[in-house]
Amino acid sequence: MRAKIEDTILFLNHEDLPEFKKGGSVVRNSYFWALRSIAGRASRYRDWEYESEVWLALGRMLLSFAESGYLGYKETLLEFPLSQGEIPAVLRDASTWD
Repeated sequence: MRAKIEDTILFLNHEDLPEFKKGGSVVRNSYFWALRSIAGRASRYRDWEYESEVWLALGRMLLSFAESGYLGYKETLLEFPLSQGEIPAVLRDASTWD
């Protein structure tokens, strides 16, 4: 998922976020609700926002879903642009460079 940090807020690109589908995959729908539940803002058609206070939980959640084997790494890794600079330590295990 394409990600960026601005003023200690992590933004996840809305085009890369999982979609909730009624009658869809239980894992994918659970992933959607888990990500949404800790977001500071999670509006439809807008990037979701995460304050630094939840980054540890977000990182653990991403790793947990990645390790489950039900979702691909593209869906569970944060992809930061090189221009971002250093990835915060709390997110490194669940992140890569774009």
